[in-house]
Formats: sequence, C-alpha cells, structure tokens
Amino acid sequence: MHTYEAQIFNFPELDGISEKQLDVHIGLYNGYVKQINILREQVADLTKENAEKYAFAIESARRRLGFEFNGMRMHEFYFSQWVGGKTDEPRGTALDTAIATKYGSWEEFVTHFKQVAMSRGSGWTTLGWDKKAKQPHVWWTTDHELGMLADIDILLTVDMWEHAYMVDYLPAEKAQHVDAFLKNLNWDVATERFDSAQ
Repeated sequence: MHTYEAQIFNFPELDGISEKQLDVHIGLYNGYVKQINILREQVADLTKENAEKYAFAIESARRRLGFEFNGMRMHEFYFSQWVGGKTDEPRGTALDTAIATKYGSWEEFVTHFKQVAMSRGSGWTTLGWDKKAKQPHVWWTTDHELGMLADIDILLTVDMWEHAYMVDYLPAEKAQHVDAFLKNLNWDVATERFDSAQ
C-alpha cells in the first residue's frame, strides 16, 4: 500500500508571518498526513479481518478520509505558494487577462479575494480555474472536504482557519493575515498552475 509522506517546504523569511506560526501550522499539516495513512491502514486491516462484521467502522473511516486527504492537499497548495520567495503579480499574462475578464481588473479581483477571505467563520478562500467554462472562480469553503468545486484546478488558496494565523494575529486581525499572505506570495506558482490547467 502506498504511504503518503509529508512534503518539506523551504520558506524564505516571510514578512508578517513568523517562524513560530509556520512551525505550528506545519505540525498540523503533518497530522493530516499521518491520519490519512492510519485511516487507509484501518480500512485494509478491518476489511481483511472481517468486512461484514466491521462494515460500519470501515464506512466511518472512508467518510473521514475526505477530511484528512483534502486537509493534506489544501495545505500543500497553501504552503508551496511561499516557496522560492515573493514575486511580482502576474500582470500582462494570460492569467491576468482571464482574471480581468471575470472580475473587471486585477485590482478588483484582489479586492474580491480579500472580501471572500473575510467571510465570517473559519475556512478557505480559493481561486480556481474551470477548464470547461474557461473562467476563474473565487469561493469560500468552510470544511475542506465539503463545498469544494468539482473539476476545478486550484490556482491560489489561503487558509482562514484560526490555526493559520493565531500565533501572529488575533481573530479580529485576520485581515492582516490575508495581507501578509498576499505580500509574500510567489505568484509564479499560481501562474504555473494556471498554465498547466489550460
């Protein structure tokens, strides 16, 4: 059976995001990776032991799988956006054109992205590319295993759960977390994701 392994992210020094915050957050990500492996082992072991007797436990583990798997992957999307250091916004690119077509301009997109990120509660704000409709979408997801848009390529995502920022910011200061996230971005990552989705 394939075993998932936690990725290693080499972060530069980030403006407004402390090393302690990153360490806490990476620890949580490692927990998702550990749990996805445990769940898969449990399903395999219980199935081998007595699939009929343990049917409910097997089904429960399978239902939990989406939470752990998407938690792992969403954090991999999130952390990799800072690797390599910040770069300029992708103005004048195909991504810029697609975003301006949908949202009016790059500035209006950024304003919209921030507004969605400030939705009440905990969750994720994500920019994705709909290959079929050939347009981007920004959406809010409360639980990462629920509300994800099917067949959408993720271009950019920000973790808006308190664990992502509460070492550095209070819940009432989460707008500062969004600003720190954006000003440290390696936009080349989002551009490469967009180009790969075409």
